[in-house]
Amino acid sequence: MEKDKKKPQFIQQPEYPGGPKEMHNFIYRNLQYPVAALEARIEGIVMVEFGIDYKGNVIDAKVKQSLGYGCDEEACRVVKLLKFDVGKNRGVKVLFHRKANIQFKKPEQAIASNSLQVQYTLTGNPLPEPEAS
Repeated sequence: MEKDKKKPQFIQQPEYPGGPKEMHNFIYRNLQYPVAALEARIEGIVMVEFGIDYKGNVIDAKVKQSLGYGCDEEACRVVKLLKFDVGKNRGVKVLFHRKANIQFKKPEQAIASNSLQVQYTLTGNPLPEPEAS
């Protein structure tokens, strides 16, 4: 009879449900490009360092590499929405630290343009011409 092996680490690291790809998808689904950054045509990366408490909640998000124009605040807001799975860690309440690079890239379509283009095709019978009386 074989003895069950224990996990090799005393402290289990927090994991995002679905892995790093799912965390990346979550961040970019919830990221809203700041209006000030759009008007100033700002693009770049904001580096955020954050803590994860023993319950898996994100606390204490700090910007390590700034971009400005509201991008820093938006990056912190989105990071604070994350929720991680944390193991029991033998009753020890551990604070974990992670970093995230959040890229701000201008959307493809120009939001500043207020023009609306409509394209349509008429099918069927044309309207009858009015009769002359």
